[in-house]
Amino acid sequence: MMIPIVKPYIPPKEKLFPELENILYSGYIAEGEKVYEFEKLFGAYVNNPFSLSLNSGTAALHIALIMAGVKPGDEVISTVLTAEPTNVAIKLVGGKVVWADVDPSTGLLDPVSVRSKITDKTKAIILVHYAGMVADLNEFTKISEEFNIPIIEDAAHALGAKYKGQNIGGVSEYTIFSLQAIKHMTTVDGGFLCLKSQEAFDRARKLRWFGLDKTRPRLENDITEAGYKYHMNNVNATIGIVQMQYIEQIVGSYIENGKYFDKALKNIPGIELLKYYDDTSPSYWLYTMKVDNRDAFIKHMAAHNISASELHLRNDRHSLFKESATELPAFNEFYKKMVHIPCGWWLSAEDREMIVSAINSGW
Repeated sequence: MMIPIVKPYIPPKEKLFPELENILYSGYIAEGEKVYEFEKLFGAYVNNPFSLSLNSGTAALHIALIMAGVKPGDEVISTVLTAEPTNVAIKLVGGKVVWADVDPSTGLLDPVSVRSKITDKTKAIILVHYAGMVADLNEFTKISEEFNIPIIEDAAHALGAKYKGQNIGGVSEYTIFSLQAIKHMTTVDGGFLCLKSQEAFDRARKLRWFGLDKTRPRLENDITEAGYKYHMNNVNATIGIVQMQYIEQIVGSYIENGKYFDKALKNIPGIELLKYYDDTSPSYWLYTMKVDNRDAFIKHMAAHNISASELHLRNDRHSLFKESATELPAFNEFYKKMVHIPCGWWLSAEDREMIVSAINSGW
């Protein structure tokens, strides 16, 4: 049986099912107290009380871009190395995607390239903490302050990753998380938008529910800005509340496995390990490295019943982004060699040793 690259963690049924049964037959399954309870628990985990739950990470990106003021014709600097929703969301607000190149030692956005792409039309920079590795927040925070351009951290892959010793979620003006099926933590589907002030939180809360303020009676509401149906419901939130009992254990297992590979895969011919930026600690949603002859490596691993893949296709291949076409030489070189191996909670000590042994045997 193949060791998978991704696998959802679902809590034991004796813990989860009674809670789900209670909420399903409670008479209130829409957005309610369970949602707000989950928001408090998640906010405590990321050390940010202004954490708003949504029905997807994409909804979080969409609202963040609206709040950053991105309008048709405005530019948003982003990366081609991400899942497509990161950049599709820019199109939802009519923005133009501007690709910056990556740092070839990490695969993450290069601050020097980003600086070179800033114009008077740049309204936001999306930083993707790809595969759980944290972008160079020291440099990007300086850029944000210097040019007065907000940063949206796409932390869909990076729950539990750290910057300056703290879980990310409160550094930039906007940080988004995904709770989609295969992420570190899942609520089947869902997401979070983490903000920096009560005022921003209140606006985002209205935007997730048609522009209505749910803290006031429906008949007393006056919609001043059109919103969306992006709220989380009590059923997904109940799953999240139970998941929070296991979050340290599950995210901790990804980190433990990632650190194991960091040590065990050093100095193996044909492999180049990635670097991590100062003041950052990854949460290793995927274990990412560069390998010579990637196709042969993937076939070799499959022969040992281990999944290995590049997982995401470069986003600039899509016709939707044809107006953004540009040369990305560092990314081109990085992507030829980039590959992921399993790193999650489902790996046993024996699995880890088998993976390292398979790599050590050459391909």
